[in-house]
Amino acid sequence: MGVLTMFIDSTTSSPESSMNSEPKKPKCPQDKIVYDATHGEYVCQDTGEVIEEKVIDERPEWRAFTSEERGRRARTGGPVTATVHDMGFATTIDYTDRDAAGRRLTEKKHELVKLRKWQARTRIITSVERNLAQAMNELDRLSDILNLPSYVKEEAARIYRNAVEKGIVRGRSIESIIAATIYLACREMKVPRSLDEITRHTRVNRKEIARCYRLLLRELRIKVATTDPVDYVPRIVHGLGLPGQAVKIAIEIINKAKEQGVTGGKDPAGLAAAAVYIAAEQLGEKRTQKEIAHVAGVTEVTVRNRYKELAKILGLEYE
Repeated sequence: MGVLTMFIDSTTSSPESSMNSEPKKPKCPQDKIVYDATHGEYVCQDTGEVIEEKVIDERPEWRAFTSEERGRRARTGGPVTATVHDMGFATTIDYTDRDAAGRRLTEKKHELVKLRKWQARTRIITSVERNLAQAMNELDRLSDILNLPSYVKEEAARIYRNAVEKGIVRGRSIESIIAATIYLACREMKVPRSLDEITRHTRVNRKEIARCYRLLLRELRIKVATTDPVDYVPRIVHGLGLPGQAVKIAIEIINKAKEQGVTGGKDPAGLAAAAVYIAAEQLGEKRTQKEIAHVAGVTEVTVRNRYKELAKILGLEYE
């Protein structure tokens, strides 16, 4: 019993001993911690203290100095995307006919040709996959011609996949549905592309694309806000080579027209073209109504009529 009492007394510390103990060292500032890649340690520059050891280096063992070189050496696939019929999960067999060491194949070459052929066949088996493959090719073509950003292309692919699941595509032209999905995605993402502009690059007439567009809105229950003329202003200004100040002036003119309630029922591209025409005149950058109408994708008569309406609101004299 006495031994146990002595052991407890020796292990417990008194308040006086705790006060006399050395204070803990202050932590190393965050900006003084460096990584030692050779030893896999985080070390404090001031004290030399090892903050963390045996750190796993997750960087690749190879080096790349350009984006192209980094893409060639990477051993991971591309990102998952809806713009590919198989979502980007499938792999492809390269046509270089070389092994991992870069040596040309001789004996295995014919076997590789067969594997490549069967691999291409197995990527597209069902009718839905064939439909998606054709539709995504058409989507790539139209997106490149219209110079659409990647997020609009992704949204159009998502809408088309939903239409396939709902059975809307069955019995209709793939080209007309793709054109309608692109127009719908542009409306959702506020990217200014008119229906006439999309129609010019397809073999389908405008009436059929508009019918498919209304069908998608109804069946997929998508609500799209009305097109704002402001969305067309930067594109028209850039196409005419006007200074950036013209964008600000044209937007202010359109906002004044909205306050007066004269923008309802008017073509947004025509209103934007007329506002840019007035902004160019105020900046001393002369542009004809014909030039502006060509860039905006509207007729010269539309620009003239919208210009008269805006000039009346702003109190400007017009011929």
